[in-house]
Order: sequence, then structure tokens, then C-alpha cells
Amino acid sequence: MLRFLDQLPFPILIVLAIFMLLAPFYPMPHVVEKILMLKNGQLHRPIDIFDLVFHLAPLLLLGLKWWLSQGRP
Repeated sequence: MLRFLDQLPFPILIVLAIFMLLAPFYPMPHVVEKILMLKNGQLHRPIDIFDLVFHLAPLLLLGLKWWLSQGRP
């Protein structure tokens, strides 16, 4: 997993993270919708939880890659 993450360039992860955070573009991105549902206590269905994790996955990978790159010489 870490080897795969090391081989993945930052620009690709950045573009993928931005795209997934904003998809779908109209009427409201899923991440915003799901976070509002979470805030209101309405995020109960497994498909909604999966959708939130799916749309946040590239951002989490980007954060992990950045964090790992900071600790290495």
C-alpha cells in the first residue's frame, strides 16, 4: 500500500481529490450533502456512509501521502 502511494504523484492525487470533493457539481456536492446529514443526525443508511467515505478517500490518501512525505528524509 505504501509503495503504491509513493508511486502516485501529488498532482494526480490533488486533481482527483478536488474532483471527488466537488462531484456531482450540480445541485450540491455529495460531500457537502453528507456532512450536513451527519451534522443533523440523518446519516444512517449504509449507502450514504459509503458514499461519504468514497468521496473523501482521495483526500484521505492525499493527506496520508503528505504526512508520510514529511517524516522521511
